[in-house]
This record gives sequence, structure tokens and C-alpha cells, in this order.
Amino acid sequence: MKAYSGTGDKGETSLYGGTRVEKADPRVEAFGAVDELNSQLGLARAHIKVKKLEQILKDIQRDLWILGGDLASELVTANVPRITKEQLVRIESATDELNSGLPQLRRFILPGGSVPGAELHVARAVCRRAERRIVALSKIESINPEVLPYINRLSSMLFVLARTANKLERVPEEEFIREK
Repeated sequence: MKAYSGTGDKGETSLYGGTRVEKADPRVEAFGAVDELNSQLGLARAHIKVKKLEQILKDIQRDLWILGGDLASELVTANVPRITKEQLVRIESATDELNSGLPQLRRFILPGGSVPGAELHVARAVCRRAERRIVALSKIESINPEVLPYINRLSSMLFVLARTANKLERVPEEEFIREK
């Protein structure tokens, strides 16, 4: 089997169900941003040394694979795996648990810190972009109603994960202080 098909050489791709769309289609933009987020999490995961955090990221990557397929399906009724309320509850619970072990924020912090912490801050920003693409798609096409709450909570979780990674790496957070 070849690693390429050539069917996209004219700027089109297929959705689940077989419909051909332009690669710049809002649906393709949305699931493409989710794919980019998943790849960014893979990079962060490669640098995580704590098994619990590594497992959380692996679970999120699996969710994102489902979410991408969910968005690549042109029909809400198509028979593909979907993001569910259970996945949302799981990331909310994990976020709450991790956040309870962090110092309360008094100011904004600058994204960065340790390598895994900085990568997770990048992932949070990529997640927010994916969310914007999904919102744009939802204005013109029907999507699974569980997708937007999931991706919104995920960006919060990635912020908490970045802070947690920095704490575990013993790298202090740098507060934003406006210079005069």
C-alpha cells in the first residue's frame, strides 16, 4: 500500500461519507486544527517524565482522534465515534484534581517554563485556535453539541497541565508584570 493516494492533488479531500470538499473548507480547517493539536500534545508527551501526566495526555490524544473523526463526518447521524459527555466529565475531574495541587494565581503568568510546560502552553494556544475553527464551522453546519464544551474545557486543562509540569520540573512560574 502506498503512503499517498494522489486524490488530493487538486486541493480536495473526502469527508467520512465520501463527499469531496476543498481542503480550505471550514470542516477541514476544524479537524485539521484538531490534528495539529494532537501532534503538539504528542511532542509534549515525549518530554513528560511523570506517568500520570503522560497517561492523561495519551487519553486526550485518543479523545482528539475521536473528535477529529467526529468533525470529519458530514452528517451528525453518521455512524462514527463521537465525543461524549463522559469524556468532558473525565477532563473536568482531572483538571480539578491537578489544579487543587497548584498555588492560586494572583496575576497572569507568562507561557513558558520547562520544556514540557512550554510545550503544553503552546498546545493550549493551538487548542484555542481549534476552538475558534470549530465555532466558525458550527455557525454554518451542524456538529455534535458535545464538541464545543469538550474543546473549551480542554484548553483550561492544558493550562493546568502546563502549570503542573512546571511545578514537577521545579521551574517557577513567571508572573506578568507590566514595566513602567
